[in-house]
Amino acid sequence: MAANIGNRNGGMRSLTKFWQKNAQNWALPIIGILGFLFVWQILSSIGLVKLPSPIDILSEKSTRDLLFYPFFDRGGTDKGLFWQTLASFERVAKGYSLAAIVGVGMGILVGTTPVIDKALDPLFQFLRTVPPLAWVPIALAALRQNEPAALFVIFITAVWPILLNTAVGVKQIPQDYRNVSRVLQLSRQKYFFKILIPSALPYIFTGLRISIGLAWLAIIAAEIIMSGIVGIGFFIWNAYTNDQVGEVILALVYIGAVGLMLDRAIGWIQNLILPEEQK
Repeated sequence: MAANIGNRNGGMRSLTKFWQKNAQNWALPIIGILGFLFVWQILSSIGLVKLPSPIDILSEKSTRDLLFYPFFDRGGTDKGLFWQTLASFERVAKGYSLAAIVGVGMGILVGTTPVIDKALDPLFQFLRTVPPLAWVPIALAALRQNEPAALFVIFITAVWPILLNTAVGVKQIPQDYRNVSRVLQLSRQKYFFKILIPSALPYIFTGLRISIGLAWLAIIAAEIIMSGIVGIGFFIWNAYTNDQVGEVILALVYIGAVGLMLDRAIGWIQNLILPEEQK
């Protein structure tokens, strides 16, 4: 009995210490979210904001069903928000992976070859300023199918931060490192893996982290235009055309949550790989 009481007290002390250590990390965001919902409720109730209030969204049957039953699948595009979000995530994963491979590769090439850098920099700067929505009709006209067009829009939106940040990282390699590699007569392969990549990694991860957010934004924009596909973007547009504003707001919550998780995932990988002095 005494041992059980001791274990219980020890568990309570551990829980108390954990709460004292992390109270601000948990409590302040919760307070901020509740405050935002309260202000939204008040503004909607007095008619200053022409949107359904949080209580109205929860009381509406269609949004309540979407909230509590995200896994339903009735065929076609009539699916729960989990499947809609998953379809968009799969497109982003494919387009973003291709953008990462091409962006890092081209960034290294541009960063190590001044002639190519001067030749291609104006083109890169021109293309990177084109908004994702502007690429949608071009992609549809060129590829004729929704799926490859969506992947192209993700790729062309996400590749530029990776490419340009990688190029900057390669150019910023200290001259001392280059001199050491010449003195030691390092092979190209050893220079690449021992000096170039480790030195450029912080810049590469900066580009990757920026690009994952842009890729997620791009797929939403692309899917809104591309009708008849499963995806959170088309779901939003379909709900809006049917005057289901509550469903649109609920989908925005999913979009924000997934975007936050993607950003945190890249940040976690960055902290895992980078040495302490480069974080």
